[in-house]
Amino acid sequence: MIDTTARVAGGARIGKGVDIGPYCVVGPDVELGDGVRLIAHVHVSGVTVIGSGTVVYPFASLGTPPQSVHYHGGATRLVIGACCELREGVTMNTGTEDGGGLTRIGERCLFMAGSHVAHDCQVGNGVTFANNAVIGGHVTVGDHTFLGGHAAVHQFAQVGEGAMVAGLSGVTRNLIPFGYARGQIAALAGLNVVGLRRRGATRADLQRLRRAFRALFFGEGVFARRFAGLADEFADDPLVGKISAFIQAGGKLPLMQPVRERDGDDRSDDAA
Repeated sequence: MIDTTARVAGGARIGKGVDIGPYCVVGPDVELGDGVRLIAHVHVSGVTVIGSGTVVYPFASLGTPPQSVHYHGGATRLVIGACCELREGVTMNTGTEDGGGLTRIGERCLFMAGSHVAHDCQVGNGVTFANNAVIGGHVTVGDHTFLGGHAAVHQFAQVGEGAMVAGLSGVTRNLIPFGYARGQIAALAGLNVVGLRRRGATRADLQRLRRAFRALFFGEGVFARRFAGLADEFADDPLVGKISAFIQAGGKLPLMQPVRERDGDDRSDDAA
């Protein structure tokens, strides 16, 4: 189903059951998987792949060149996974040559109105961006993460699996898996307990995570020694193991810390 007002360039690869609504524009290097729906006024350009079952709402712009002075006009890519929902005005750019050349979005993600994914970002599965949440270039966002409305993530930052960023928060450092961050310049405010429960974490799981959180951020001695102790005490815990692996991997930005001692851990149940 291609509306008569839509413009689909020769060379575009269109899957089965695709619905391209009024006034959409699809470029020659675009691939639309089976069952993709472009509601109306959607612009898809560049070397862009949209996975099967994904729905894109009006005025979204996907696959446009990176907003970066380091882009030199190459055929970099944008890949969007299956069964995503991209609401009105969502924008996503392709990668840059120096940044790996690929912006990738996982499956079953929800991007609310006005949200933005910049060049060379890697976004996991089951992620939610609330209205006007934006991430800069080279950002990594783990599976099942939630960014609140008007949240902004600085370029090269890493947001771990299952984390939550409160609305109106600016993330300038790496946020641990299952962490909850908030504040104008976001600080670690505890654990995303509600999110963990929704994903099936047990009471025992949460108790171990809380003990690990307190030991890591509020224990005695320097951070390196506390981190080493975490690996020893919780060696067999898979959730704590993900936090340890995230910290061990490091990144270009430092690790986000609590805003002040024991502030966040007492409020971890506030995270949604």
